Amino acid sequence: MNDKKEFLGTAPIGKLLFKLAVPTVVAQLINMLYNIVDRIYIGHMETIGDLALTGVGVCMPIIMIVSAFAALVGSGGAPRASIFMGRNELDKAEKTLGSCFGLQLIISAILTAVLLIWNRDLLLMFGASENTIGFANDYMNIYAIGTIFVQLTLGMNAFITAQGFTKISMMSVVVGAVTNIILDPILIYGLNMGVKGAALATVISQAFSAVWVLSFLFGKKTLLKLELKNIIPSPKIIFPCIALGSATFIMQASESVISVCFNSSLLHYGGDIAVGAMTILTSVMQFAMLPPQGIAQGAQPILSYNYGAKNVDRVKNTYKLLLKCCLTYSTIIWLFVMLFPSLFVSIFTPEPSLIEFASKALRVYFSGMVLFGIQIACQMTFVSLGKAGSSVIVAVVRKFVLLLPLIYIVPAFFEDKTTGVYTAEPIADICAVAFTAILFFFQFKKALKNITK
Repeated sequence: MNDKKEFLGTAPIGKLLFKLAVPTVVAQLINMLYNIVDRIYIGHMETIGDLALTGVGVCMPIIMIVSAFAALVGSGGAPRASIFMGRNELDKAEKTLGSCFGLQLIISAILTAVLLIWNRDLLLMFGASENTIGFANDYMNIYAIGTIFVQLTLGMNAFITAQGFTKISMMSVVVGAVTNIILDPILIYGLNMGVKGAALATVISQAFSAVWVLSFLFGKKTLLKLELKNIIPSPKIIFPCIALGSATFIMQASESVISVCFNSSLLHYGGDIAVGAMTILTSVMQFAMLPPQGIAQGAQPILSYNYGAKNVDRVKNTYKLLLKCCLTYSTIIWLFVMLFPSLFVSIFTPEPSLIEFASKALRVYFSGMVLFGIQIACQMTFVSLGKAGSSVIVAVVRKFVLLLPLIYIVPAFFEDKTTGVYTAEPIADICAVAFTAILFFFQFKKALKNITK
């Protein structure tokens, strides 16, 4: 087993990052297809496509929260498992895996109950109108049943990536995405189920992915084996994982809070079309930012393992390469969106008025993304080195200290209030990048000094 994991500490960093990042980037892009494909098919439904798309868009804050709980466990537990592997403490790594699995089962049961009981109230609170609540409720009633599959797929797949098996983790996503792409047109159009069909396709797809993930972790090829004796959550194992994963949780859960604030403000200033445009804007943003997030996830096992093994030079060089890749990508995708916004928007809707409205809004909303590769590289490095405090601070500053108040402050300075709401995003992003870069400069040096003592 030791020989199998040594490649994280010895293989050339460039080749290793490429080997780990490519499957992870592909997995990230395919994973996004779950919701993107749903929105594309729903947006093209005859006569009701624009309202149905807006209704499903209102569901996104709740879906983000479900995903955030998976990230709370997976993104906190997986780097710690990698660090234990770097220290050659495989027993602790396996106990971390087992405890995180048990915790996810508990979280899944609680979330499912909450969503089934209160989803209509939550949807109305999150920006659904009388015109869209029917579509939103239809989608969430079915999606809630598949909560456990979402939790296990996203959370446990992180432990496959953490071991360096990025091709296996990629296939976990491919299995579900292919199933989703096949089922969507059959259920939405063929069986005339509409948004209910989209939700059912997503649930079935996630179930397939969950079976794939668990069959690997219970199987013989994994380095860290999931065993029943380890699945009762141990507080001394779980609490450090939750502390580390809380940064990713805050980032994803805050997206839900921010989405609610955006939707309520836009519904007030611009009506359903402004909320529908926001659904498209967030879809484009999520899809565009997946490659650098995938590269960062591919770098995580290298950073965590070598930090645990006290290989300072490899940690430094991995971070530098990660930063270059993320910043180059964010610059290129920013340029494409600025030049061809309608190309991205038209993927989600054929409605000319919505295309025109959302294209103008996309340029504004996306204008701060040119530097966002810095944010992603620094954030993932904080998490990979187990620096829970710094990663939480960065997440809180960007979303709660900056973006949340700006959503309500910036429109006061604009004649077109909806444009003011969209402008809050780039202002917050640019300020957050500057803050993160300064904090990282000092904390990264400190972290490397600590492991050389």
